[in-house]
Amino acid sequence: MKQTRILDCLNKSTPENNIHIKGWIRTKRDSKGFSFIELNDGSCLNNIQVIANNTLDNYQAIKKLIAGSAISVTGNLSESPGKGQQWELIAQQIDIIGECPQTYPLQKKRHTDEFLRTIAHLRPRTNKYGAMFRIRSELSYVIHNFFHERGFQYIHTPIITGSDCEGAGELFQITTMDIANDDKLQVDFSKDFFGKDAYLTVSGQLALEMFALSLGEVYTFGPTFRAENSNTRRHAAEFWMIEPEMAFYDLHDTMNLSETFIRTITQEMIDKCKDDLDLFARFVDKNLMKTLNTLVEKDFARISYQDAVNLLKAARHTFEYDVIDGNDLQAEHEQYLTEIHFQKPVIVYNYPKGIKPFYMRVNEDNATVAAMDVLVPGIGEIIGGSQREERYDMLLSRMDECGIHTQDYSWYLESRQYGSVPHSGFGLGLERFLMLITGVQNIRDVIPYPRTPKQLMF
Repeated sequence: MKQTRILDCLNKSTPENNIHIKGWIRTKRDSKGFSFIELNDGSCLNNIQVIANNTLDNYQAIKKLIAGSAISVTGNLSESPGKGQQWELIAQQIDIIGECPQTYPLQKKRHTDEFLRTIAHLRPRTNKYGAMFRIRSELSYVIHNFFHERGFQYIHTPIITGSDCEGAGELFQITTMDIANDDKLQVDFSKDFFGKDAYLTVSGQLALEMFALSLGEVYTFGPTFRAENSNTRRHAAEFWMIEPEMAFYDLHDTMNLSETFIRTITQEMIDKCKDDLDLFARFVDKNLMKTLNTLVEKDFARISYQDAVNLLKAARHTFEYDVIDGNDLQAEHEQYLTEIHFQKPVIVYNYPKGIKPFYMRVNEDNATVAAMDVLVPGIGEIIGGSQREERYDMLLSRMDECGIHTQDYSWYLESRQYGSVPHSGFGLGLERFLMLITGVQNIRDVIPYPRTPKQLMF
């Protein structure tokens, strides 16, 4: 007999016999002559109520089952007399697939996020995390569809790399050599698997640029890694990035695309994940839907870095960190711009070149670069992007200024010699966006298995 998802059962318009479902018991309540079982198979937030009568051959065994047990049910879908549910399943047969012992850690009470991180392999069975990871799945599809509809080509960029895209040195080094008891400085990496130092990538951008300069409009979507010893709610060592790269785009084009991207995928998620998002709006962030509607309905403000600094300095507001020309904006400064002054997303552009990576295009003033950050309420920076430096001599000069070993980037420099064109791109962290659209405050709670300093479980 064909198995039916609980989601499909709940969406049926008429009663139906011989329905076959499988799932895990969320709760069970025994009454005289029958038991009420709330069953969930992960396909949706809502459970379906199963009525198990004492006429079932294995009813005594069914009565002993507790939450977490897996069962298979065949029965008739009938209108439910209970409030808050249209259908219930009158069981004709229940097969026990997997029993659950009393040590099952997910009890009926609400558990803290901190506790649930210690059992990340079980937390998807809770309402909150089941909803979170359905949202994450749907968001991934929506993102791919956004670029597919606009003619972008999907490129798989390397996870293992020999270069540091950001030039910040926050790289995880990988090796096949036994260096546990050796001083790293004495290790000869010419004898390693690749014959040189190798790392986990912090970004697919540099490799992606090569394909933008061949195929026009491209994007990559995959895991990235950063060995930043920052144990905060916004940082993780392993995270997923969406990075589009476009030939013949300037900074203005890229700002337009980034705004369209945020607004489009937000609206798609509102439309496709109503029940799951509603859970977060009710129990996590009471202002969530207001935030999401702001993202969709209001044009993003745009302001240069210098004007933003001047605005912040003139603000009648006390900041913990001073606003200093030439320094990057702090989280509290971003919060003021998005939540107090503009009360909507803000794009800040034309940053001082001294605080930005070597690959960003130097503006005519020779003091700023054609870079932009998209800031959103509650999160701060959600997108970082720039027009890339397409001029060979200028790129070489910037690499020297930043202390980049040009011999490791000969292939990158060649792209500026062979038919170089203006091009531009940006990066959006999937987890940051999930935090934005769910109101969840800790990045550890939007990743299936979080990797953070001193934490490598599972």
